[in-house]
Amino acid sequence: MTAQTITSQRRDELAAMDMRDAFFDEIYRIARDDSSVVFLTDDMDAFSLRRFKKDMPDQFLNIGVAEQNLINLSAGLAMSGKQVFAYGIAPFVTMRCFEQIKVNICSMRLPVTIVGVGAGFSFEFDGPTHHGIHDVPIMRAIPEMNIYNPSDAASAEGIAKRVHVAGEPAYVRIDKGTFPVLMSTEDDFSSGYRIINPPGDVTVVATGYMSSRIAGVLSKLGSDGEDIGLVDLYRLKPLDQKFVADVIEPSKTVITLEESSISGGIGTIVAELIAEGDSHTKLIRLGAEDRQFIQYGTREWFHSINGIDDESLAKTLRQALK
Repeated sequence: MTAQTITSQRRDELAAMDMRDAFFDEIYRIARDDSSVVFLTDDMDAFSLRRFKKDMPDQFLNIGVAEQNLINLSAGLAMSGKQVFAYGIAPFVTMRCFEQIKVNICSMRLPVTIVGVGAGFSFEFDGPTHHGIHDVPIMRAIPEMNIYNPSDAASAEGIAKRVHVAGEPAYVRIDKGTFPVLMSTEDDFSSGYRIINPPGDVTVVATGYMSSRIAGVLSKLGSDGEDIGLVDLYRLKPLDQKFVADVIEPSKTVITLEESSISGGIGTIVAELIAEGDSHTKLIRLGAEDRQFIQYGTREWFHSINGIDDESLAKTLRQALK
């Protein structure tokens, strides 16, 4: 598509919108025109969903805190001709339901989109049961699963459109809160990634919340930050084959950044691409350590102990440039 500039008014609207609302508002518009769309939740709420439930009660079901039933019912509805969105807390709708997702949804390529809220350490003091850091590796192990991780309201809205049109098994890992809009131009979100800064000797490939975080760090680095490439990877699986030519080959060093376990996340994805190709690109993986975090604390504190807070990121970038 021909790139069109996002108006300043639209950019401000998106920047002020909770990422969940941007996604669910688009699903609302889709469901209003497509009666085959149904929305299921495991008793999780979001502001935009209240309007959905009120205006389209026949297309909205609250299953209660029973995630495996949520997935089983989603599969049955999809087999009956419905296009289903199933919403819950990220680790609960993935880890608790792995077998149901693998067998009941993905083996038949049913049009079910699983929406997991609470990416990374965003639930903070809810503790180890709520940390969403192993959902990506688990969902990536299922061959038929498409995985998305929006980084702002614009990508959340665009991804909602993509998964509806695709009609395939999908997992959307979504954050909560407002985030700066990373791009100044429109995107149809078909490529799976957005080049924010052109790749250079050092290029950061980030996803979700960390795309916004690293964009802020780069802006504070002055002229050094201008020399560092930045790519927002919003579709983790499948990854467009052009990604190698567009991102990896022009870079001497690629730094992957995610609020997910570095074992099986985008660091692993990029490592596989480098290993399978002829690239001599150096790889630095940043994310949650490969361990369980049986701890409570703020999101910022978890970032600091994993070396992905602003100060640690700035230090890593300066060292990479040298």
